[in-house]
This record gives sequence, structure tokens and C-alpha cells, in this order.
Amino acid sequence: MIRSLRGVVGFQLRPSPVASAKLTHAVAASLAVGSVSVCIILALTVLSIRGVSAMPL
Repeated sequence: MIRSLRGVVGFQLRPSPVASAKLTHAVAASLAVGSVSVCIILALTVLSIRGVSAMPL
């Protein structure tokens, strides 16, 4: 994440980094792990619903 300097209009100066690279990578990794686990949970839910609906009453 990058924040521009206050009081500067336009793109004259280089932006200063707000968060460290390690923090940014850790947040990205945790979001990736979370999205993969949500996909796995959804897949298991769909498979279990299909399995239950295929059973005779």
C-alpha cells in the first residue's frame, strides 16, 4: 500500500510506502488461504447435498 505525501498536488514526488513488504505479503497469503478454504467448504457442501439427494427415501 502506498500513501502520497500531504500537500502535494500531482505526481511530483515519489510516494512513501505505508506498510512493509512482509506485512503486505502476509495479508495476501492469509487472503489466499481463506479463499481456498472457502472453496473447499463449498465443494464439500455441494457434494454432500448431491449425495443426500441421490439417496432413496
